[in-house]
Amino acid sequence: MKFIVWLIRVLVFVLLLVLALSNTQTVTLNFLAGYQWQAPLILIGLAFFVVGLLAGLVSSLPALFRLRLENGRLKRDLRVARETPVVVEQPPLPPLM
Repeated sequence: MKFIVWLIRVLVFVLLLVLALSNTQTVTLNFLAGYQWQAPLILIGLAFFVVGLLAGLVSSLPALFRLRLENGRLKRDLRVARETPVVVEQPPLPPLM
């Protein structure tokens, strides 16, 4: 099964590499206020991929920190629970009458 997964990964990588190498024409990207950026299409695609990756990582940071804090709190609670002696209460005895 791992061989099939790696084979699919290599196939996708090769297909994307061929696609990237076949799109090396210079294109112009027009921004607001008249700014322009001329670069190969693959470079522009890579730049937008990196910007999207960074945006995704930055947006996941608050959840990551919240989970780390909760994990630390739960570990501390578990340690306290393990150190606390267990008191076994006896059930009440039935009446003697």
